[in-house]
Amino acid sequence: MKLNRKLVLATLSLAFLQAGWQHSTACTNVIVTKGASNDGSTFVSYAADSHDLFGELYYWPAKEYPEGSMLNIREWDTGKYLGKIAQVRQTYTVIGNMNEHQLAIAETTFGGRSELRDTTGIIDYGSLIYIALQRARTAREAIEVMTGLVEEYGYYSSGESFSIVDPNEAWIMELIGKGPDNKGAVWVAVRIPDGYVSAHANQARISTFDLNDKENVLYANDVISFAREMGYFNGKNKDFSFADAYAPLDFGAIRFCEARVWSAFRIMNKEMDKYADFVQGKSDERMPLFIKPEKKVSVRDVQNIMRDYYEDTPLSMTQDPGAGPYGKPYRWRPLTWEVDGVEYFNERAIATQQTGFSFVAQMRSWLPNAIGGILWFGVDDANMSVYLPIYMGMNGIPHELAQGNGNMLEFSWTSAFWVFNWVSNQAYHRYSHMIGDIRKVQSELEDKFAAYGPVIDEAALALHQQDPALASAFLTEYAHNQTRLTVERWKKLGEFLMVKYLDGNLHEEVDGEFLRNAHGNPAPAKFPGYDEYYYRRIVDEAGDRLRMIEVPQN
Repeated sequence: MKLNRKLVLATLSLAFLQAGWQHSTACTNVIVTKGASNDGSTFVSYAADSHDLFGELYYWPAKEYPEGSMLNIREWDTGKYLGKIAQVRQTYTVIGNMNEHQLAIAETTFGGRSELRDTTGIIDYGSLIYIALQRARTAREAIEVMTGLVEEYGYYSSGESFSIVDPNEAWIMELIGKGPDNKGAVWVAVRIPDGYVSAHANQARISTFDLNDKENVLYANDVISFAREMGYFNGKNKDFSFADAYAPLDFGAIRFCEARVWSAFRIMNKEMDKYADFVQGKSDERMPLFIKPEKKVSVRDVQNIMRDYYEDTPLSMTQDPGAGPYGKPYRWRPLTWEVDGVEYFNERAIATQQTGFSFVAQMRSWLPNAIGGILWFGVDDANMSVYLPIYMGMNGIPHELAQGNGNMLEFSWTSAFWVFNWVSNQAYHRYSHMIGDIRKVQSELEDKFAAYGPVIDEAALALHQQDPALASAFLTEYAHNQTRLTVERWKKLGEFLMVKYLDGNLHEEVDGEFLRNAHGNPAPAKFPGYDEYYYRRIVDEAGDRLRMIEVPQN
């Protein structure tokens, strides 16, 4: 019976592997170690990409619980109740995906072998993140908490890659369940060497690893033996690859997932251009788990990586018919489609329209935790969002980002998510015309935060030395004010775009003031039309149907 079970499971695996990436091509993480950053910070970025996720800033204040308390677990993606687990006596404050100790956790789902999903498990991947943030102080502690939780209560979700970063260390952990009636998970965690950067994007990336490096590599005792039992691996232990065993590559995993890693890597080191053939399915030379950047990486660099859409690469999304008449680097789903029985696909870039929220977490070891930890937080599409400075010393969430202020089916003019979506959804239809106006305001705001940063840090530090509560109040007021002002500014931007590009026309302006004629009325609208590339496409497809001709005269 055991052999038959393995054969059945292997068959099911082959049937579902190719379908897996269709449901797991969301989210991107970039990791920067302190030795690779320009100021000694560690960074981790995250885009929470989902068609159904509302962009808001989560908040769990530190709390003491009576002995014997229980914690209800609901799946992050759906809200489905999964069960109860024992609550700890003391939890830590969590804001978004970072806690009061400057520990940040992000994820991307790789799916992997579908038969390893355990629907009887209690802990889903989202709960795993936010529970660990409430219970752990360092990356190593978080790994211990997370693996302990799935061992005790079972793992509900499919395969997952986690970025786990504190002010001193950065780790990638990849984890997948062991199937129904087999509680727990197999996993491996690798520390990114100092001075290096890494990334993952919905495909398992840990291949072979040093079984004897206990300081920099952690793994489940049965991570290899279980793969052997299931028929996923039959070689020598030293040759075992987690990714190949539990999430084998196919074209979808390469083009939709690994290509995003490649694009992030090549921005930080142009030598990664040599993997262009790999991400196009023309080579089997896989990328390394981590690389050394050409120069030190700043927080602004990582923010801009989260806005990438393969510009200046063979995968550019502005250079084919899918870009439409205004060079739009977005493609509406589905991700693949068929014409005449042949399957085709859209590119999947780091920046995408279906983002609930994104962030760049910055951890600074030389400052008190309340000041050193900044969650640069944005809602909606990262390409057209603004990263707000959210300090871990805050004692409350800005109303514009707070849970309960709007939802996916309830518009709110005071919700950052809805205001940013209102602007981006205008721009999707006139991208090449509007993106310059958006970039101007985006840069204006983010430049301001960068200029304010040292002053805010200095003031907060002085207050912290007097009384940490004063520093907390100061940072809370700063973040609340800047969030409110940013949302107000973005609403004004949306109003400006509506007027400037009304009805396909262009109302000219200078420094935001629209031009008027000598009589005080609006200056005549301009007709920007389309670019030559699009006009040629029209001619090619319409032929002589739209050609102006001479009409015979009597």
